[in-house]
Parts: sequence; structure tokens; C-alpha cells
Amino acid sequence: MADPKKRAAGEQWTSLQAYALAVVCLMIGVAGGWFVRGSQSSTTPPSEMANTTALSEAAQPTLEQMKRMADKQAEPLRYQLKTDPNNAELLANIGNIYYDTHQFQAAIDYYQRSLQIKPDNASVRTDMGTAYWYSDNADAAITEFKRALADEPNKPNALFNLGMVLWQGKVDVGGALLAWQKLLDTNPNYENKGKLLDLMAQVRKHSGIKPGTQAKALPQ
Repeated sequence: MADPKKRAAGEQWTSLQAYALAVVCLMIGVAGGWFVRGSQSSTTPPSEMANTTALSEAAQPTLEQMKRMADKQAEPLRYQLKTDPNNAELLANIGNIYYDTHQFQAAIDYYQRSLQIKPDNASVRTDMGTAYWYSDNADAAITEFKRALADEPNKPNALFNLGMVLWQGKVDVGGALLAWQKLLDTNPNYENKGKLLDLMAQVRKHSGIKPGTQAKALPQ
């Protein structure tokens, strides 16, 4: 499990509260894999992605090996970019390749270039926010999720990831619960509704928050 690297200034937890948070994470299975992509597009077919995932779990390639894999896969797209440098979708797709191979700074660089051309693409901005989180920059992640939500206020992936970073990165339980509740209120057919409700219930329980208690507004 990836522990939060940054917390709100002045925030102090007792050892019991810290233990309770760890218990929640183990019970619910909260880890990096819980974060969701802003978009479903990928340059790799789903079947190939599944095979790559299985291979990765078995062989556990190093980050350097994954970087070489990413560079090779991105090479034809970067070649296209030479003749079409302002193609926002192409830039985002290259970013996705580096994101999927855990080369998060490279992914951020391409997402930024894509967003310079199409700044209102909430899906790309959500992916960039998540890449910032995996790069141990919770503040930048929150900023990008909020910017994505300014363009698409009810975007489920941005709301879910915002809640995760507020909880894990800032220990802001109230803000996290509010983001998740908005997700449920605005997306009644959310596919992971059951898991999210379980997560919210456990977070409330181990944080000492009574059911139904929510923050009044998302943190600014």
C-alpha cells in the first residue's frame, strides 16, 4: 500500500487513529490500484494490457525495464508528433503509455503539453492529477482534480480520486467523504457504488464520524 507522503500542516493523529487508518486500508484493499483513470482510452488493446499486467505481476520488471518498454511503444507516436506537434490527443496517448508503465513524470510532461492545447479536457487533467499523486505531490494532484471538476463538475473519476487524495494525502476525512457523496449523488449508476459505500462506511467508523455527518463544503 502506498502510504500518504504529505499531510495537512499541523495535523496530528494519535497512534490509535493511525492504526485504525491502516486497518481500513487493509480491510478495504485501498492501494494505488484504487485510483481510476480519467479516460478509458489506451493505445494498447485491452487483451494486450491484461497480458502485460499478468506478465508484470509474475516477472516484476524494474522501472528501468518499464521505461524501455514505454519508450519503444511510444516511439511511433513520437514519430507522428514530429509532423503533428499540436495534436492534443496524440500527446495524451503518449502520456498514457508512460502512465501505464509507471513513468509518471514523463506522463505529466506529455499531459501538460496536451492540456496547453486543450485545457478543458477533464479526462487528461484527471490522469495528470493522478500521476502527480503517484509522484508524491498531493497538493498538485488536488489542484488538477479541482480544475477538472471546474470543467466537468460531476466527473466520477475526478471526484473519486479527489476523495482518495484528500483522505490518504491530507487526512481530510470530511472532505473525502463529501467528494465521494457528491459522486454518488450525481452518478446514481456509478459502477463501483457498492465498494465505494463500503469504503465510506469503514472510513467513518474508524475515524469516529457518525453516519450521515458530512463536511459543509469541499476544501478550497
